[in-house]
Amino acid sequence: MNIASDDQMPPPPRHVAIIMDGNGRWAKARGLPRIMGHRQGAEAVRRAVIASKELGIDYLTLFGFSSENWKRPFQEVGDLMGLLRHYLRGEVAELHRKGVRMRIIGERSRLDPDIIALIENAEQLTAGNDGLNLTIALSYGGRAEIALAARKLAEEVAAGRLSPDEIDEDAVTGNMMTHDLPDPDLVIRTSGEQRISNFLLWQAAYAEFLFTPTLWPDFGKADLERALHDYHRRERRYGASVGSR
Repeated sequence: MNIASDDQMPPPPRHVAIIMDGNGRWAKARGLPRIMGHRQGAEAVRRAVIASKELGIDYLTLFGFSSENWKRPFQEVGDLMGLLRHYLRGEVAELHRKGVRMRIIGERSRLDPDIIALIENAEQLTAGNDGLNLTIALSYGGRAEIALAARKLAEEVAAGRLSPDEIDEDAVTGNMMTHDLPDPDLVIRTSGEQRISNFLLWQAAYAEFLFTPTLWPDFGKADLERALHDYHRRERRYGASVGSR
């Protein structure tokens, strides 16, 4: 398939979200320990950030570690947390230099205090940047996020600050972790799996989905370009009927 050159491409989707999957299978296929797959996956994160900036994407959200991932073997979780520390210490300065704004969504209370401190430092350092908006979901689950928003609204009602009649979609959206982000236009999942695994359940209501067999450690700019090319071929209706079916 020929991909149009940059000057022929329509404007990119404003917000791309990616479920990064396949690190373990990448390592297994090469007879390597799983941590090597995760390390190569971190390299793919770097490539995705650079490619997103080059392709003009405004918002990039990456599913890094789900709330269900805490159930993985203790050693693997420890390795992943160590890799996260390494990334936050080694990459944030470079992201800041490139004008990337970084934020983390998810249940931070389950993370170690030093990781929370690194996250807060990264968010504070890059808060004023107006380049690519990079969001990483850590210890994150879409159902838990919706439940948290519902709990906040219930507390407002109980306190008399909000009427039940005032709870609408905008009210729920305003209490989500992503309340200041646009909804994703395109959600990509790597490794061939065709499910969304509790990722941005509320926000992705009208997103386009693309499932690619490429394992995350192998994902690069060409893969992202192909995804955008596929996206541009689709007709987004947002539930409305356009023409005959």
